[in-house]
Amino acid sequence: SGMKLYVGNLSYGVNDASLRALFEPHGAVESATVVADRESGRSKGFGFVEMSDADAQKAIQALNGSQHDGRTIRVNEARPKTDEPRGPRGPR
Repeated sequence: SGMKLYVGNLSYGVNDASLRALFEPHGAVESATVVADRESGRSKGFGFVEMSDADAQKAIQALNGSQHDGRTIRVNEARPKTDEPRGPRGPR
């Protein structure tokens, strides 16, 4: 399976379809999801996109720091949640 990308600082007008359209020039998009608030349904201003590793790298190069809808968007590799508690056990 491919790489999951975190996409941040999206304008609130971005939805799953426009997020997908933003990444499609760089390769096949396996999934594109804008994270929304469960209560209000409003976009939280970030999302996730899955692509093959090679396409994901191209998309990071092309899109990270670029302007979209008047905002400078962030694109980087999403870190799996399971890594987060990095205890005092030293390097993995």
